[in-house]
Amino acid sequence: MTLSPQWIEWMPSPPLVPDDAPLDLAHLERMTLGDASLEREVLAMFAAQSVDLVRRLSALSDDAAMLVHTLKGSARAIGAVRVAEAAAGLETALRRSAPAGELLATLEAAVTEVRTVIGARLKRS
Repeated sequence: MTLSPQWIEWMPSPPLVPDDAPLDLAHLERMTLGDASLEREVLAMFAAQSVDLVRRLSALSDDAAMLVHTLKGSARAIGAVRVAEAAAGLETALRRSAPAGELLATLEAAVTEVRTVIGARLKRS
């Protein structure tokens, strides 16, 4: 099938970034290969891990950059975009020895938000 130039002008472009949701469900589905059981497992693991990491991060100890790096990677893996972005900002600040209190609060809020979404999703399944 050949598309005429007029048709191409009307074709919508896919978004370059995920929508503004706390959890990119399309990304999550790709990462779990559409396996609902695997999705539940990784979401439950992330929810538990994120609480533990944020609790440990609150002390801003010497290993905080490593902890936030771990959280950033886990968030990216499941499509928790806001958590990943907040973690990246905090990681940069920690590596530069910059003030991190406000960035930590942003991360905590992002984690709380995505955990709420995850909790609702796990209740439905």
